[in-house]
Amino acid sequence: MNLNNQPTIEQLAEMFAAQKDTLDDHILWIGKSGKVQIDCLAPHTEEAEFDRNNRELAARLKVYRRGQGYVGKKAAADRNFIEQVFDTLNHAWVSFKDSAQVKVIDRYS
Repeated sequence: MNLNNQPTIEQLAEMFAAQKDTLDDHILWIGKSGKVQIDCLAPHTEEAEFDRNNRELAARLKVYRRGQGYVGKKAAADRNFIEQVFDTLNHAWVSFKDSAQVKVIDRYS
């Protein structure tokens, strides 16, 4: 899913559904090209470490901790949650896509 290419809520829901909440912590991030990704994090990885090690990172949300229900099929089926994330990503991208600083999105629109 790329925020520059008219993304859909369904694309975002598919990304969430593809993850396993019980296995890992996850991080949702936007690359400098506008591409949105959800990656698994190694155990005990700090957010700041992810920021330092990812040169393509433009922005990210706070980490979704394992077992909290923020990713996976149930999260993807929660239309209100997915809409909040979708709106947040789109609004944030408009405001910071040309910024050189990494943006940490800590609340939903």
